[in-house]
Amino acid sequence: MADPLSEARAALEAAGQLPDAELDIAATALQLARIDAPEADWGGGAAHLSELARAAVVAAADDPAADAGDPLRRAVVLASVMQDRFGYAGDRETYEAPSNANLLRVIERRRGLPVALGLLWLHAAEAAGWAAHGLDFPGHFLIALEGPPGGLGGGAVVDPFHGGGPLQAPELRALLKATQGPQAELHPGMLGPVARRDVLLRLQNNIKLRRLRAGDLAGALACTEDMLRFAPDTAPLWREAALMHQRLDRIGAALQCLDRFLALVPEGDAAERARALAVELRQRLH
Repeated sequence: MADPLSEARAALEAAGQLPDAELDIAATALQLARIDAPEADWGGGAAHLSELARAAVVAAADDPAADAGDPLRRAVVLASVMQDRFGYAGDRETYEAPSNANLLRVIERRRGLPVALGLLWLHAAEAAGWAAHGLDFPGHFLIALEGPPGGLGGGAVVDPFHGGGPLQAPELRALLKATQGPQAELHPGMLGPVARRDVLLRLQNNIKLRRLRAGDLAGALACTEDMLRFAPDTAPLWREAALMHQRLDRIGAALQCLDRFLALVPEGDAAERARALAVELRQRLH
């Protein structure tokens, strides 16, 4: 019988070979959660994703305006599925709990971080056949529900953590200042789309940072290595992994990570720093 953790990591590596557009972010997040909480009900989590998808399909069919492309109606329909039917909401009481970034625990508790909830909303929207994507908004994950191709109306920006209501510029500005400080100013780049892999990286980064704050360097490294399984071309992660290996006195592994980083980033200041560190580490080996 195959080891569940080995199965999950093999699934992540398979996901790492897929083009971004073909990546199933909910299924991949479930494998990450399976590694982080092997005692959790992985089969039940997978069944729930199917249940969410079916509910989204039915709700879409029942709302002609939403299914025809009205992004504001789509926001209402998704909120009716995710919040009203299944009870998903942001965890404001224990926001920093690691369980809020583990999809299996989020499914069990119906509570989570903005990115974990947003990932589930994206899963439901995709099941309904609706175009949606994550946004590069700092400090608080948001999603965009797209309007019909060629339509005059734009999309709708929604916040799954706070119920999924559409946000206009004043609400976005207030949210930005609440998370980034009163000096922060809204600009169009903050509403740019993010790749599917980047949604998953943002999810896992929460776990990595919490482990680092807790002094669990080995755990943070394990999280980073799993991130690299599904995002093997993310150069900064290779450098982070190298530094963690170095701190754990795993010099050979650190050098291998630096080699991978330099293969992806062969030129520039970061590459020069990586080469200097590699020279220093090789000297330590001798």
